[in-house]
Amino acid sequence: MPLQAGGEFALVKEKLELALELSGQPVKRGTMAHRHIIYMMLAEAAAQLADLPALRHYAAQLEKLAIQDDHQPYLAIAHRAWGIACRLDGEYLDAADRLQKALASFEQLETQWQIGRTLYEMAQLNLAQSNPAGAMEYFSRALVAFEALGAMPDIQRTNEDLATLA
Repeated sequence: MPLQAGGEFALVKEKLELALELSGQPVKRGTMAHRHIIYMMLAEAAAQLADLPALRHYAAQLEKLAIQDDHQPYLAIAHRAWGIACRLDGEYLDAADRLQKALASFEQLETQWQIGRTLYEMAQLNLAQSNPAGAMEYFSRALVAFEALGAMPDIQRTNEDLATLA
């Protein structure tokens, strides 16, 4: 999601929150976005922008729905969102716990890109804790996951972060 400015996030947030108000099924073609998807998108956008209040709000909403519906992939995304929120708030032990839960779930589900995303966030946590060696290890592991998929934007970003540590 290429959201680099708060104004873009505000527009996305507005549109997605309006979608939450819609009545749902049935629709003429296809399906409407499920609430899980909308909250996941909002949490991911808030994470990219390091918007702590929004991140906490949307992570909580996503986690509640994922637990209610026993939806493991979205619960793992909620764990990662909470991990990022905890890191941003300086709660490093809670951040590590949430990120580790997310990683374990994604590994069990064998979702390579999500594994890479979570390893990338674990590297960011290590940077926040002034542990460049740990960050380098997690960035390197994330890079392997992204390269396996050919996820070029993630590969480039991770290589740039690794270069700053070399």
